[in-house]
Amino acid sequence: MIDTKALRQKILDLAIRGKLVPQDPDDEPASVLLERIRQQKQQMVKEGKLKPKDLKNDSVIFVGEDNLHYEKFADGSLKCIEDEIPFDIPGSWAWTRIKTVSVDLPYGTSKKSNSSGKVAVLRMGNLQDGEIDYSDLVYSSDEADIEKYYLLENDLLFNRTNSAEWVGKTSIYRGDTPAIYAGYLIRIRTPLCGEYLNAVMNSSYAKNYCIRVKTDAVNQSNINAQKLGMFLVPVAPIKEQHRIVTSFKRTFEFTQCIQSGKKELSALIQSTKAKILDLAIRGKLVPQDPNDEPASVLLERIRAEKEELIKQGKIKRDKKESFIFRGEDNSYYLNNGQTTVDINDDLPFDIPDSWRWVRLKDVFIINPRNKLDDDLDVSFIPMPLIDDGYSGKHATEVRHWKEVKTGFTHFAEGDVGVAKITPCFENRKSTVFENLTNGYGAGTTELHVLRPFGNNIFVQYLLAYIKSDYFVEKGKQTFTGDVGQQRISKAYVESAYFPLPPVKEQERIVQQIGIIFEFLNMIMDALS
Repeated sequence: MIDTKALRQKILDLAIRGKLVPQDPDDEPASVLLERIRQQKQQMVKEGKLKPKDLKNDSVIFVGEDNLHYEKFADGSLKCIEDEIPFDIPGSWAWTRIKTVSVDLPYGTSKKSNSSGKVAVLRMGNLQDGEIDYSDLVYSSDEADIEKYYLLENDLLFNRTNSAEWVGKTSIYRGDTPAIYAGYLIRIRTPLCGEYLNAVMNSSYAKNYCIRVKTDAVNQSNINAQKLGMFLVPVAPIKEQHRIVTSFKRTFEFTQCIQSGKKELSALIQSTKAKILDLAIRGKLVPQDPNDEPASVLLERIRAEKEELIKQGKIKRDKKESFIFRGEDNSYYLNNGQTTVDINDDLPFDIPDSWRWVRLKDVFIINPRNKLDDDLDVSFIPMPLIDDGYSGKHATEVRHWKEVKTGFTHFAEGDVGVAKITPCFENRKSTVFENLTNGYGAGTTELHVLRPFGNNIFVQYLLAYIKSDYFVEKGKQTFTGDVGQQRISKAYVESAYFPLPPVKEQERIVQQIGIIFEFLNMIMDALS
């Protein structure tokens, strides 16, 4: 059985360390957010919503010129707290105490509840795995309590007193049912993204803090508001907080699909990966950015680099050269120098306006050859050293170039190889050649190799396309040869329609695929 709780914990731990989603340099840094929260609290004092004493323990944590962390208190005093910092965070993040980013940390009602009433009273038993469980409720009709302890959406509830395994449990209130909360709970109300802070409070980091600071009595542990307030929160920029929440929610959805059967789960994960790649090549995995340089400009740059290589004699001009363009009627056309043909009916699916359809031969050199010194050590990769499936990994052996320069397929660092023979093609034996000895290699003759013109295309995006159901299923329809020895041709690879995104979107797609596949792979590893 897969330990889904351990997987969930790993995801949360990555999230609060800034390793779940990439940072965006355009995000407002967390230090600005924290300053705005401090100003908001000062304004609440002026309006009488808070008392001055509620701010006297607030502090500012910063990195000094000596690269150590310091804490500045309301009275102006300063303290080095480097030994308290539990782990590194990105430069755009900041540390703060939970008391500094909370309005206050009040305990709940101590009055007796009833089996019926105006609003629910949430108790420690209602806090389950970061969420509120409404299956066992009591109620209150006390107007004073309702006014004082009424919960707002995204409030967090912290269990301050119970057995050792229960103390410190935190859940987010989503406003599903009107409710107040009981006295053994502490309410955390903050301008931070509630979902993000809930993730922090349910991480192993927070749980370890609770274990460290709790006080123990007979069959009961306790963490008071003061100790909770001292908890160090890693604060991401607010936009990144929301991206983190979106990312781990998506990942948690995958974990909820886990079933007991290993075979069924493996098939589910493989189909999920296929779906992810399908979304990726259709422009549906990540949002488009209108500020991205469109693929049409990228395509012109590739064509210019291709022409330069032809002038230098490094490649030959294609005698059957053609190009795809988008007409004023928004339709796609193929021009071969003599005729122009409408190809809309040939295109497999719609793509975003900022993308362009090309043929693989338009943007890649197909089956290039290397010219190297005979005594140079290079990588040798037979078919068994290329992984099946979606990993894209390969191993290597070392050979002298003179041993492999004839009778084998050539490739170089950053090229993409795809198996052309059945069943290797259907099994998705394809890879980006990386960490090659001296940057070059040779291998099985049952490969087609694609080399981009310049650094204009993320080869991992090309690999996603080659491993997609569209490319594989279309290729299977073109098989030639005897049963058991059928292959896709070079002509199929050259003429295959390739959806070309803007460069920056390619990067975002590759990053998102990597994040999702990493967690899916974690699930697979747990099956072993």
